[in-house]
Amino acid sequence: PVTDGSRELHSLCAQLEFLLQFDLKEKRSFFGQRKDYWDFLCQGLARCRQEHEGIRFVTSLDKLKTPVGRGRAFLRYCLVHRQLAESLQLCLLDPESLREWYYARSPFLSPQRRAEILGSLYELDGVTFRLAL
Repeated sequence: PVTDGSRELHSLCAQLEFLLQFDLKEKRSFFGQRKDYWDFLCQGLARCRQEHEGIRFVTSLDKLKTPVGRGRAFLRYCLVHRQLAESLQLCLLDPESLREWYYARSPFLSPQRRAEILGSLYELDGVTFRLAL
């Protein structure tokens, strides 16, 4: 199993975060806080009309104060529970929402790149992650 001490884990998480932040439009909350990929994921999963356990878990963690911290915790939760590909795929279903959150260079706006990314993420479902959540 992959644990917190794995160098590959840190590289994977950094690449996932880079991918989710690449060409992300700058948005601000009502109170002026910068929104991040966490907000994109929350909105995308909320559209599915069912509460995502990962979102519920992360929002219950009082120590997490920033969208980036919540996003990182969500990625780890999804890796442990083998839900990363499925969760991201649900967020990528609505092209209008994608254009609202991402500029044109984002790989998520290219059907071919999106399929490649999701295919790679679905392969991670076969890996056991034992991470501290």
